[in-house]
Amino acid sequence: MARRSTPSRFSAVNITTSAALAFSLVATAEAGMYRYTDENGRMVISNTIPQEATKRGYDILGSNGRVVETIPPAPTEEEIAAREAEKQRQKELAAQQELDRQLLKRYSHPDQAVRAMHRKIRELEGLIQLKRGNISVISSQLDSEQSRAANIERSGGTIPEAMLEKIRRLESQIRDLEREISVQSQEIDELRADFEADIERLEQVTGEARTLTLDTSSEQ
Repeated sequence: MARRSTPSRFSAVNITTSAALAFSLVATAEAGMYRYTDENGRMVISNTIPQEATKRGYDILGSNGRVVETIPPAPTEEEIAAREAEKQRQKELAAQQELDRQLLKRYSHPDQAVRAMHRKIRELEGLIQLKRGNISVISSQLDSEQSRAANIERSGGTIPEAMLEKIRRLESQIRDLEREISVQSQEIDELRADFEADIERLEQVTGEARTLTLDTSSEQ
């Protein structure tokens, strides 16, 4: 009767080793594998990845060896600066678009802005003219009071304190009006500059050129 052959001890060891290796590969795959380029430019596949290698970018591999996710390289300083510059550009563009929207709500054509500028400047110039008229009236009163005070002095008398106080008050009123005129003249210059910038922008946004002069000395 033929004897049944039994597995050799060597075969049993091989089976055990193979099973352990397979289990190890499965465990490694579940733990995650990485594919990256080392400092020498060689492709490496490992279940760990050096910190420096992550900066160059790497792939995460699934249990079947396929790429499940690609991590891009860390951006360079130049790339970071370029991104920040682009973010700032987009922010400024959005701000300008909002300014344009508000501008177009006020004026649909550059000529509308020109007329508004003329109107506002004429209003301020009218106030200045009124103040100059007031200065003229107060100056006449001041001249009269100063003349009276001079006559009193020439006759050897003492100028009354009430007269001196009136002279000081009239002088103060003239100074105040002159300061107001100076401020309003500056307002006119600033208003004109702002309107001219808006008019130029309106020409760009609407594609329409103004037909009216910016010279406020001529009536529109």
